[in-house]
Amino acid sequence: MNPWLLGTIALVGLGLPVAVWIGARGSATDRLVGLELGAVDATLALLAFSQAVEQPSYLIVPAVAVVLAFAGTLVYTRLLAHPS
Repeated sequence: MNPWLLGTIALVGLGLPVAVWIGARGSATDRLVGLELGAVDATLALLAFSQAVEQPSYLIVPAVAVVLAFAGTLVYTRLLAHPS
């Protein structure tokens, strides 16, 4: 067990439940913050895992996750917009 793997476990075990809790409660803006926090936490966990197992090819998944999280946030904020 190396420090990267411990970091991955900490991110998944501590960060994702907090993001889910924030994303499941409150106003639409609070849920958006939870969505962003979950995306950042998941991406960092995937980066740390790729370093833990020493497989550079695993870095493709977090790179795609960043792009998809950004696009998902844009779609979510578009759905939150009030019609004029």
